[in-house]
Amino acid sequence: MPSKQPPFNRAFFRFLEDLKLHNQREWFHANKQRYEDEVRHPAQQFISDSGPQLRKISRHFLADPRPSGGSMFRIYRDTRFAKDKSPYKTNVGIQFRHKQGKDVHAPGFYLHLEPGGCFAGVGIWHPDGDSLSSIRAAIVEQPTRWKRITRSRRFTETLELAGESLKRAPKGFDPEHSLIDDLKRKDFIAGFTFDETTAMEPDFLAHYWTVCRAGSPLVRFLCEAVDVPF
Repeated sequence: MPSKQPPFNRAFFRFLEDLKLHNQREWFHANKQRYEDEVRHPAQQFISDSGPQLRKISRHFLADPRPSGGSMFRIYRDTRFAKDKSPYKTNVGIQFRHKQGKDVHAPGFYLHLEPGGCFAGVGIWHPDGDSLSSIRAAIVEQPTRWKRITRSRRFTETLELAGESLKRAPKGFDPEHSLIDDLKRKDFIAGFTFDETTAMEPDFLAHYWTVCRAGSPLVRFLCEAVDVPF
């Protein structure tokens, strides 16, 4: 049964605010139990509670509450090639990834929680070259369906297409194509932004999955384009 408590509370965001001010290993180690109690456990509970909602959309995506290797991203930053050597992320990322996906670049549903920067997202972020070509080809082959999905009132009232784009038409595609702005996309994602107050409301779980359902036709299109089941 879903938790009757709000999925996230002020303590959740306060910890992330404090971590931003004290992004050092010594501070984190001294506050590790706070992280467990105020951040990781609530996020894991949200993931567990999301399972039934996710299965209503598709059984090919995972709501995995495991502390390592599951739907919640690690808090540790990969600083090997980064100028910023801060060891910890100051946000919580959750991806309900496709079962056949090996990493963050798979089709899925996403939740980003950060003081002053919360958003929900659906789609594929930075797909590999083959997947990118397949998605663009699918848009060319099914332009009416693509427009019906991304221009529908249900979609546009809830979500907005986002992500990076090429400056010029991709190789092999007509620069004058009526959907050239979509064909230039390097990410096929759509998002919905909100503030911490929304995330702390008792009905946030239902609200989040309402957004995901509005974006599910886009995810279905992308899954079919890259030849994975929806």
